Amino acid sequence: MYIWVHTGEVTTKRLREHYLRAILRQDIAFFDNVGAGEVATRIQTDTHLVQQGTSEKMAMCGNYISAFFTGFILAYCRSWRLALAMSTILPCIATMGVVMSKSVSRYMQSSRRHVSDGGSLGEEVISTIRTAQAFGTQKILADIYDTHINQSKAADAKAAVTNGAGMATFFFILYSSYGLAFSFGTTLINEGHATAGEVINVFMSILIGSVSLAQLAPEMQAVSQARAAAAKLYEAIDRIPDIDSSDPSGLKPEKVKGHITLESVRFNYPSRPNVAVVKDLSISFPAGKTSALVGASGSGKSTVVALVERFYDPLSGLVKLDGVDLKELNIKWLRTQIGLVSQEPILFATTIKENVAHGLIGTEYEQASEEKKFALIKDACVKANADGFINKMPMGYDTMVGERGFLMSGGQKQRIAIARAIVSDPKILLLDEATSALDTQSEGIVQDALDKAAAGRTTITIAHRLSTIKDAHCIFVMGDGLVLEQGTHNELLRDENSPYSRLVAAQKLRANVEFTGSDSATSVIDEDMEKKALDEIPLGRKNSSYSLSSEIVERHNKLPNGAVHEDGRGLPYLFLRMGKLNRASWTSYAIGVVAACMSGMVPPAFGVLYAKGINGFSDIDPHQRRHDGDRTALWFFIIALISTCTIGLQHYMFGSAAATLTAKVRSLSFKAILRQDIEFFDKDENSSGGLTGSLSDNAQKINGLAGITLGTIVQSCSTVVSGLILGFAFIWKIGLVALACMPVVLSTGYIRLRVVVLKDQTNKRAHEESAQIACEAAGAIRTVASLTREEDCCKIYSKSLEEPLRRSNKSALWSNMLFAISQSVSMFVIGLVFFYGSRLVSTLEFSNFQFFVGLMSSVFSAINAGNIFSYVPDISSAKSAGFNVLQLVDSRPEIDAESTEGIDVSSMTVRGQISLENIHFRYPTRLGVRVLRGMSLKVEPGTYIAVVGASGSGKSTIIQLIERFYDPLAGQIYLDGVPISELNIQEYRKQIALVSQEPTLYAGTVRFNILLGAVKPVSDVTQEEIEQACRNANILNFINSLPDGFDTEVGGKGSQLSGGQKQRIAIARALLRNPKVLLLDEATSALDSTSEKVVQNALDQAAKGRTTIAIAHRLSTIQNADCIYFIKDGQVCEFGTHETLLRKKGDYYEYVQLQGLSRRE
Repeated sequence: MYIWVHTGEVTTKRLREHYLRAILRQDIAFFDNVGAGEVATRIQTDTHLVQQGTSEKMAMCGNYISAFFTGFILAYCRSWRLALAMSTILPCIATMGVVMSKSVSRYMQSSRRHVSDGGSLGEEVISTIRTAQAFGTQKILADIYDTHINQSKAADAKAAVTNGAGMATFFFILYSSYGLAFSFGTTLINEGHATAGEVINVFMSILIGSVSLAQLAPEMQAVSQARAAAAKLYEAIDRIPDIDSSDPSGLKPEKVKGHITLESVRFNYPSRPNVAVVKDLSISFPAGKTSALVGASGSGKSTVVALVERFYDPLSGLVKLDGVDLKELNIKWLRTQIGLVSQEPILFATTIKENVAHGLIGTEYEQASEEKKFALIKDACVKANADGFINKMPMGYDTMVGERGFLMSGGQKQRIAIARAIVSDPKILLLDEATSALDTQSEGIVQDALDKAAAGRTTITIAHRLSTIKDAHCIFVMGDGLVLEQGTHNELLRDENSPYSRLVAAQKLRANVEFTGSDSATSVIDEDMEKKALDEIPLGRKNSSYSLSSEIVERHNKLPNGAVHEDGRGLPYLFLRMGKLNRASWTSYAIGVVAACMSGMVPPAFGVLYAKGINGFSDIDPHQRRHDGDRTALWFFIIALISTCTIGLQHYMFGSAAATLTAKVRSLSFKAILRQDIEFFDKDENSSGGLTGSLSDNAQKINGLAGITLGTIVQSCSTVVSGLILGFAFIWKIGLVALACMPVVLSTGYIRLRVVVLKDQTNKRAHEESAQIACEAAGAIRTVASLTREEDCCKIYSKSLEEPLRRSNKSALWSNMLFAISQSVSMFVIGLVFFYGSRLVSTLEFSNFQFFVGLMSSVFSAINAGNIFSYVPDISSAKSAGFNVLQLVDSRPEIDAESTEGIDVSSMTVRGQISLENIHFRYPTRLGVRVLRGMSLKVEPGTYIAVVGASGSGKSTIIQLIERFYDPLAGQIYLDGVPISELNIQEYRKQIALVSQEPTLYAGTVRFNILLGAVKPVSDVTQEEIEQACRNANILNFINSLPDGFDTEVGGKGSQLSGGQKQRIAIARALLRNPKVLLLDEATSALDSTSEKVVQNALDQAAKGRTTIAIAHRLSTIQNADCIYFIKDGQVCEFGTHETLLRKKGDYYEYVQLQGLSRRE
């Protein structure tokens, strides 16, 4: 057993490694249909199924198969005629097994596919939880998730029907064959071809063999599930991509000039083959020069970068580097020559230092000393203007950035990404909106650094903010997949009506105008004042000995209300809670339990018939012997009919009930996750990959106990109890012996259960962390591919699996020693009963009939008592998973998105006044960093205010506090004079629409994504309302140009659309909401100048009559604001109108000067 368990653990570890390696070698087109959630689900749940099917289950299969063949071989040795007659059932059993296995496997593959689809959606939603909660779309998205899960449940139910029918057929054939054995055995005895002893020998041998075959059924189902899971895993492992990042072949030129050309290139994205993105494009990027690509969103700019990185190959035409077709170059070598900074920067969940060091992978510096590496990292961060904010952090370069960098502001993420791109001093630099998330001051400094870094290397810059590319050697203006014009900044401005001139004009800032405005208000509030403000609000406890940090830590580290802990609570409590969750299946479980109990009583009844049959063989009269043999055969046929009904019902009822429970657990877990507040998702242990993996894995483990396994355990318990009762009834002395031995069997099984439970508990966290590594890598595949991090990710992942493997092997040694003892004790009990019973018969104290009844009862009881504990791994996994689910379902966050408490905003006349009064705030995961320090601002109803300032100054935090993603540590936020903490959270958020810096779309159609913004029922939203929102967002014409219009699929996370297209759909979604308060967090950052101007006009129009709070780095978008607040170090530094702040010539004035666009003299 230990060898098989060890083999299963090692095999599963290798399978996980091979699967991740295979996933990371795929081309980008593969990920248009496979999301990170599916990867997490397969690498967590599917591999767990494989592990089950290749360890204990495989060992038990070997054991049962060996017993089966041994029994039949011995039978042939004793009486080949009788053995041959009974062997006629084997073809029937084999045919039934093949049919059942194939059918169940087909249904299980279908089930796994739907679970994976649900996992992809789950990962999308969990990783963008802020958007889901802001728009109150949890129920809609949960319903879609339920659709996938219900489809999986339907497939599982069909598998249960197939399994029930197959098992019923099997046991009918089996017990009928026993009747054949007694009838034909009697004939052989009467004809002198066999003795009564030989017939008994054959019968016992085939009995043991056939019982072993019956016990093989549940184990084979686990193997069948493993086979289905492995088939899906190997689909990815065996897939050879068109662009294979692991392919070692290809040229690796010693010198690179960096001259890039595209020659007559045509390209359509594989997922949208009917939409031409690049049309016969020819373009040349000179070596060592800086070239810029500008143009409308969707014009093909980012596609050019993707082709140069060789994420895709063109349909026709060539992309060349120094005259060599990219297809002839080694792909990893090519990507190490390129530094890429994408429009939406992605960081990995490690330290800042490690994130920047990823840029050294595949270069000559990869194996450099730590001192040399750090020197390069620091130099790159200085050039990217990141060193300043990094050194201000308590942990400096060792600061964790969080999943996808969520602990950093947008500008901080962008600067770290820039440092990562330039750290290796690449020959080619691709900047796809590299400074879009930077504030103006940082942008100017970073742009100067990038200009210096660009010297001597080929640089291709994509920019909507034209001030960043006016010094480029050549600017290419793109439109509809073609180059419309090209030249330098000055050359293109000569024609005032040229596309480029119109783009420049759209971004110019208004000149200074005399205007009398409010003076700035500056307040410096230190930590003592923060503590004083904190003390002014009731936190439910007062203790003068608390420091500020301990007060905050206590406030943010409270356990969720009603959290369930496993300590002190065992399986009965778990069964009770799971039963309540699965009330709909109570009838199925009740019928299943009754059927299992009746099935369990069959073996002892079989023992009575067996004893009668043997007793009949000893009759001297052949006619009486014939009569007794036929009567025994008839009773066996009756038992076969009873078993057919009970076994079939048992497997079907438990299987279908488990399918319902599994679906319910997945659904409730997903809804419970969506209910949590944002603080929950900020914690490392609640990463999107870990949550997505556990979402599927916990349910699957519960299914492992709640289904057929539970039925088998009930059946075995029934056999043990009824066997002991029967033994006591017929030969009480043997019954006492068997009963006295039971505590030994049970105690070894219980100790084994505790050992395995402990192992599962300690491994759970490790497996969730490893799943997050895989999910993170798959979700950021473009970044991983551009950094050639594939092998690095695989190494980190492999290392994360080593400790769980070591613990598993250690616990397997002890648990399987205990299992061996329990099995040995079972055999000892049988031997002891046989010995003691023969003594009783020899003294004529009991008859042969009584002895054989007692013997068979004891045999079945002992075997089944031992078999119960063969399911210890299933029990352990289910127990751990069950308590994890209960803790999640029972948790109640402080900011409960589903709460019905609080003032109903719909009963108020909402004007839209927003006030922040003396707000202090620190993020729960970074309590050492003060973000807002006494922030106060007031937004009158219907006014448009803008918040500007450096990256990390607290601008986006203001938006998050208004959305009530967090509550401030001190101070209060008001809506129309009412604290938002007293308002019903659902109704409050219906008054607000949010457009974030990084737009979030979900897999589905354009129409579906826009309708997520609707406050009223989707069925009440008219097509005219949808089109008007799209028209206002300047996206209607684009949508109508698509072959499927509003029914066009956008892909996972909107992967089929450009950044600008995604942003405009997100704006349309917000406008459809018709909110009282509009929050714009860099809402137009991804738009080209033309679209930005149109959309900004639409937003200006939409802002009329509603309160609007806009965050912007591109100051041209907010110069018409009624009031502009300049934020510095978490405080309001100055405020006023655009003209007033220009006249003051303070920080805002300096920002405006840095963004001014003009023709260079």
